[in-house]
Amino acid sequence: VRLVESGGGLVQAGGSLNLSCVASGFRFTSRAMGWFRQAPGTEREFVAAINWSGTRTYYSDAVKGRFSISRDDAKNTATLQMNRLNADDTAVYYCNAADATTAPDMLERGSWGQGILVTVSS
Repeated sequence: VRLVESGGGLVQAGGSLNLSCVASGFRFTSRAMGWFRQAPGTEREFVAAINWSGTRTYYSDAVKGRFSISRDDAKNTATLQMNRLNADDTAVYYCNAADATTAPDMLERGSWGQGILVTVSS
């Protein structure tokens, strides 16, 4: 399993970023895809997930209404569109592929990308 994130960087508060995760090494349509994040000194936390068929999405309360997760099965890619970013969104963002969509199960059983840094300046 290989997951490669891209699209991070520095953005001003109120701005937007679009993260992508390109997957390989497994049948993409057999896995749910998710995004987690980890700020310095904190535990990794759930951000969003999308089920294997793309029919259900899940968000943390912190990002609901601002972030949107999607998947393109033809490109083996999961995307996280992040809008109205604020300083609290600053973190390393990790892509996750798992056979589950609940955060604990994804944390425990999922595969991870290397992470990508998102910095929001206030």
